[in-house]
Amino acid sequence: MNFPTGKKLLLGVVHLPPLPGAPRWGGDLTQVVKHAVADARAYEAGGAHALFIENFGDVPFSRSAVGPETVAAMAAVGCAVRAAVRLPLGFNVLRNDARAALALCAACAGSFVRINVHTGAMITDQGIIEGHAYDTLRYRQTICPGAEIYADVHVKHAVPLGNGTIADAARDTVERGLADALIVSGTGTGVAANRADIEQVRTACPDSRLLLGSGVTLANAPEFLGLVDGFIVGSSLKRGGRLANPVDPRRVAALAKVMRNH
Repeated sequence: MNFPTGKKLLLGVVHLPPLPGAPRWGGDLTQVVKHAVADARAYEAGGAHALFIENFGDVPFSRSAVGPETVAAMAAVGCAVRAAVRLPLGFNVLRNDARAALALCAACAGSFVRINVHTGAMITDQGIIEGHAYDTLRYRQTICPGAEIYADVHVKHAVPLGNGTIADAARDTVERGLADALIVSGTGTGVAANRADIEQVRTACPDSRLLLGSGVTLANAPEFLGLVDGFIVGSSLKRGGRLANPVDPRRVAALAKVMRNH
């Protein structure tokens, strides 16, 4: 992937409104595409290094495969964003559809995917979700071998099934799941990660790329920059710091500046 060498990475999240088939679907895919393209351009203008596209508005989420209507809509969005910006592009298909995310990479020239549960099992609001690293890695080899897998460790909005530590889970995710990067988050969307969790994962996997996946703000970014390789940020970069608002390029630029100067 064409990321700047030796720099902390800023990955902006394009939160999609409800898509076709979702309970809150508004009936106008053209507006969804416009919203996504505007956010993507705001991230690029502010100095982000890459983008994640995520079907954030499709609550409640499926614990298994999403419907074809979701994949079709995300492909339409992905192709429009790909044409509008030059940043590397990734997909997160909630809650845990790794195959759909990889298929979107293949169709939309994507470079990476986020997988909430890649190895092990988590108890979530969707029920028990199990990782499918075996199938995911083989499917990737078939359709988009160059796409990287960014895998959550003890993902947000979930608790692990069993008593393994976050360090154990991180090692399994890298050594047995062959993840290309690890993601550590807080307990929910917009909640900062626990510093002790980050330190445990960093110690367990010192050579792995490590990203923070929630709760990063301009105020707390300096606290974490010495521990991780980058941030995945959405909520705090919206106008007024409100999740429902469009991305504010000035907020993106301010965070990017802090990261450059660290």
